[in-house]
Amino acid sequence: MEKKFKRIGVLTSGGDAPGMNAVIKSVTCAAIDFGVEVIGILGGYSGLINDRTKVLTEKDVSDIIAKGGTVLYSDRCDEFKTEEGMQKAIATCKKHGIDGIIAIGGDGTFRGATDLSIRGIPCIGVSGTIDNDITATDITVGYDTAMNTVLSLGDALRDTSESHARCCVLEVMGRHAGYIAMETGLALNAIGVAVQEMPFDKEDLFKKIITMREKGQRSFTVVVAEGMGGEFGEALTKEIEAVTGVEARFNRPAHIVRGGIPTLADRVFGAKCGYKAVELLLDGVSDVVICARHDKIVPIDIKWALIVDRMYKNKLKDGDLDAFTPEQIEEMKALCEERHNYFVEMYKIVNSIGC
Repeated sequence: MEKKFKRIGVLTSGGDAPGMNAVIKSVTCAAIDFGVEVIGILGGYSGLINDRTKVLTEKDVSDIIAKGGTVLYSDRCDEFKTEEGMQKAIATCKKHGIDGIIAIGGDGTFRGATDLSIRGIPCIGVSGTIDNDITATDITVGYDTAMNTVLSLGDALRDTSESHARCCVLEVMGRHAGYIAMETGLALNAIGVAVQEMPFDKEDLFKKIITMREKGQRSFTVVVAEGMGGEFGEALTKEIEAVTGVEARFNRPAHIVRGGIPTLADRVFGAKCGYKAVELLLDGVSDVVICARHDKIVPIDIKWALIVDRMYKNKLKDGDLDAFTPEQIEEMKALCEERHNYFVEMYKIVNSIGC
């Protein structure tokens, strides 16, 4: 491989996710193997603006793959959204001879990456978010660990619910996506799952709980995505108890779900994404995000990824589609339909077998 860069940067931005360290390790070791030096940027784009950097060696990353969170730390930086902030970041890159950046995070991270790419600093994004809410990729780094954390918590809550003949309402993270709630709900044998992507029938839930209690069932689990709204889960808990007569308890593990030792799946996926990002960057590719599509790891244009995300979340603005061809827009619509159909099928399964 022809070496085009002498030094690249790596950063993590936005909410942390287990498996980010696997990406950092992979990026560092792969780049060094290709003869390129790596600069770790501490605290995301804020660290780039304020020149908080360190050279990373194989020794620095040798034992981080099993750690949760991010050893480079993370931040949300409003200053980077301004031209002045971006110019400060570019000045840091020039000062340290950073030829390109691999940015790990969610959609906000990718917006920053494309802004830098436009201004002459080649960037590649790697998805790191527990919510799995990046529409362009089938799965994100951190999602598998988050689901397993919820699964462990839900199993523990079911034990105490069984002891006291209760219903546990478990609200899990997923501000813009109900993937964690839907899949853990299935795995926890939830009698009901509430996600913003699908209509939720409370009366049907109440009937199922009453019927199963009459048949002798002692405990029940209901999983709610936080995207249903701040008070939804607590209000539903009170309604369940009032309507069914079954004692109910509300549980919100919140940021606990972000932490923990990354699973094998997140370590492997993170490592693959990190390697692919380095390989592409050194080949001269930039302004893309590394995605998993139908069991393949592929680069997708960041602007396309950001707009299809808005389309899926019904947040398109006037002019968002102007830069894309009719064929590209049809591809976006097809992906959104694919995502929606997944929820329809999963919801059907959960409602059929949950009890």
